[in-house]
Amino acid sequence: MNDTNTDTHNSIFEELHKITLYPLPHLLPALDSHSTYKYGSKHTISTQVKTTSHAARGNNAAQAMGRVQLWVQAMKHSKKMWLIMLLGVCVVIIQYHISSTWLVGGSNSGTGNGLSYADPAVAAAVREELLHAAIGRLRLDDTISVSIGQKLLHDLIMQLGHELLAVGACGEVSVPAAADSSLSQVPLTSYTAPRLYIITPTYRRPEQIPELTRMAQTLMHVQNLHWLVIEDAENKTQLVSELLHRTGISHDHLVAPMPEAFKKRKGPKPRGVSNRNRGLEWLRANAKDGVFYFADDDNTYDIQLFEEIRTTKHVSMWPVGLCTKFGLSSPVVVNGTFMGFYDGWVAGRKFPVDMAGFAVSVQFLLQRPNATMPYKPGFEEDGFLKSLAPFEPKEIELKAKNCTEVLVWHTQSKKNEASAALDLTKYNNTNLVILKQLIV
Repeated sequence: MNDTNTDTHNSIFEELHKITLYPLPHLLPALDSHSTYKYGSKHTISTQVKTTSHAARGNNAAQAMGRVQLWVQAMKHSKKMWLIMLLGVCVVIIQYHISSTWLVGGSNSGTGNGLSYADPAVAAAVREELLHAAIGRLRLDDTISVSIGQKLLHDLIMQLGHELLAVGACGEVSVPAAADSSLSQVPLTSYTAPRLYIITPTYRRPEQIPELTRMAQTLMHVQNLHWLVIEDAENKTQLVSELLHRTGISHDHLVAPMPEAFKKRKGPKPRGVSNRNRGLEWLRANAKDGVFYFADDDNTYDIQLFEEIRTTKHVSMWPVGLCTKFGLSSPVVVNGTFMGFYDGWVAGRKFPVDMAGFAVSVQFLLQRPNATMPYKPGFEEDGFLKSLAPFEPKEIELKAKNCTEVLVWHTQSKKNEASAALDLTKYNNTNLVILKQLIV
């Protein structure tokens, strides 16, 4: 083959490539009502390419380009292309209507049937994901993809789908819980539900960041929540601040060091008391309603627990697993009626419960300005609940299906010794220098 024929052959395939991948906005006007060309079952694009290329080898460049132009003109007049376009539109519309059951409407109705995305950027990302999922589920006839090309078919559906989504009322998206999901029993609420305030005391130790990370991964799944992370320190820990910002959870990062008088005492220390009392101060200054919960960072939480406590009117309680020598701390319930407490350490307490086993209404707290937690190791829970007087054990609101489920466990990570110092003479200028800054 001489150079002229070679150049002609390449030009033909360049033209065919442009035709196959032609942008939809330019392709649609070309498909007018004067269509006369017909695809035969034996005349596919590949056949046309071979036929045209053979002609090119025996004719000059002008004749070859003329054949290509005729082929392009013939393609413009395909009635079957109209049918294919119509089929594509129908398929996308069907997929759109299927996915439209997920669109706005359920989340704002107060029925708690969906997760609401108020951020337009998040809503746009969800719509894009839904569109791609619809395209992935399409099962079109193989002859169609061969006739018009896979990329052209993809571009067609994508552009039509974007047009449909653009004209719809898609300002907010609600994704329902799957019927077969393990979370199907969790009543996913809208933003109109009572707000949760999670008060978490913490202090610097090797396990601090790992435990806060685990807890954050749980709270990220809970709607309408504000997290108060309060350190027993004079200054905020930078790693904790970075973690909180990275999660995107609504939060306040505070400090409340233990008073020096209690630090110097021998024996058990009232850990977390200054932090929790600081949280109560924040609530009195910033909250008017909702529910608060003292959630330590060394526990494991089922996200269903947070939906359970959201409906607390005064004080609610539920079982806590892996607690005391009994392995359980819980109200005792008979036929739906509170009968007493089950705990491995009663010690004359009126409310022998674990810190992770109760929640309180913010309004109930605000009506009791003197409610506070005492600096008395082992009696923090009992002292705080008694300070909510008038309030008696018989008034407890029972959660977790009348205290028949365990939705929180007092797991506690294994205590770790402080890490050994890094030998800088051996490991200076290595990644270990950076990693050591993240490990206590």
